[in-house]
Amino acid sequence: MAKEDDVFIGAIDQGTSSSRFIIYNSEAKPIGSHQVEFTQFYPQAGWVEHDPMEILESVKVCAAKAVDKATADGYNVDKNLKAIGLTNQRETTLVWSKSTGVPLYNAIVWMDARTTAICSRLEKELSGGKRHFAESCGLPLSSYFSALKLLWLMENVDAVKEAIKKKDALFGTIDTWLIWQLTGGLKGGLHVTDVSNASRTMLMNLKTLDWDASTLKELGIPAEILPKIVSNAEVIGNVAAGWPFAGVPIAGCLGDQHAAMLGQACGKGEAKSTYGTGAFILLNTGDEIVKSSHGLLTTVAFKLGKDAKTSYALEGSVAIAGAAVQWLRDSVGMISSSPEIEDLAKQVESAGGVYFVPAFNGLFAPWWREDARGVCIGITRFTTKAHIARAVLESMAFQVKDVLDSMHKDAGGVESSEFLLRVDGGATINNLLMQIQADLTGSPVIRPADIETTARGAAFAAGLAVGLWKEDYIFDSKDKMKNATVFRPVLAEETRKKKVDSWCKAVTRTFDLADLAL
Repeated sequence: MAKEDDVFIGAIDQGTSSSRFIIYNSEAKPIGSHQVEFTQFYPQAGWVEHDPMEILESVKVCAAKAVDKATADGYNVDKNLKAIGLTNQRETTLVWSKSTGVPLYNAIVWMDARTTAICSRLEKELSGGKRHFAESCGLPLSSYFSALKLLWLMENVDAVKEAIKKKDALFGTIDTWLIWQLTGGLKGGLHVTDVSNASRTMLMNLKTLDWDASTLKELGIPAEILPKIVSNAEVIGNVAAGWPFAGVPIAGCLGDQHAAMLGQACGKGEAKSTYGTGAFILLNTGDEIVKSSHGLLTTVAFKLGKDAKTSYALEGSVAIAGAAVQWLRDSVGMISSSPEIEDLAKQVESAGGVYFVPAFNGLFAPWWREDARGVCIGITRFTTKAHIARAVLESMAFQVKDVLDSMHKDAGGVESSEFLLRVDGGATINNLLMQIQADLTGSPVIRPADIETTARGAAFAAGLAVGLWKEDYIFDSKDKMKNATVFRPVLAEETRKKKVDSWCKAVTRTFDLADLAL
């Protein structure tokens, strides 16, 4: 097919630090893309915010530039763009005015820890403690999830209180905000979210895939501010005038980790780990809702159409992965660019007994310790910055291993016979990190030729909804794994066990440190 006659799917990939727009051809190959970084705000220790208007503008710029690039290369994107898929950072929460379209406060980012006091209060007040809502939503009480961020906004921001009282408030995660704007905003914008993002709010019932009335009542959250929940692959609405692709249907929407699962073609029993700001490991459990007794989350994997079966997943979320490398670069000045960490860490054969635990805002799965804070232990006069750099890389791999160990315990019967970890995300270009991961898990690690699987998953969902691709094509793993790089473990089992024991000792040293004097 001549490239001017090909058909295309666009993917908005809105992440924690940047937005991207990627255009895929009918063979699911990228033919044009653009990325824009936006600002992260840190108003207080443990607080992280984004400006929703800046996010919106970054998406608009990305889309225009990506279309321009593809057009300049001879692709007739304007005429043959069939659908848009959207994927986004999950749990990040905002409330805006229905009448003005203006956000009533900055978006509170998923890793923000300001709701720790609310968590503690609810744990004491609710009969089920930390797992009071887990039966319906699969999630523990944690500062991670959107419901508690919404409670904080309702309790602490006068503009939000007033808007709710006047029935002028709309709640949403970033997908909801972008779709509302993309479909017209004040002029008929659609107020929707999808099952994967909704499953991360603590407010959606995993069985009914609808907002859970008893949870809303107990938390005092009015149902009228919540968006409608849709599947991951269906035509939601058309893009409004004023956008580079006006009139094109938005036909796919998934939270970023669910999109990466789809982009990695993870069927039942298969797992992937995405390495970005954090690290997110998901295991597809098929249509079975597997409850965790080892510190994991039960969540929706995806629902690929209105009438499609729902696939569920076990997930372990690591708050700080690539963000630890950014910290070394931006706050400590040990490296001047993120890729430098690999060469620095390669200068030594081991971390020399140094263990770094990046519990900057507490620890997520499987520990769930909001009182944890970062530590670096085992330092001697022998320690160099190369040892610390290697310990930072190891910390990412150790945290992923902790989650995988819990998955093996919770869902051993669900996993495929030979366990392979599929990896994606920006940090996977680091070959040393990938080898460390294989060594610490004792299982092969597979990195696809295209590591941007999040955007690809959003494109797959949209293409599926408009009939460009079928599920068989999307889940053809052999095709997806062509040209993949495989990292196989070489570390001796005895050495691995000693290192894991030392890591666990280091993790316990992070507990109960949230109240250290300033």
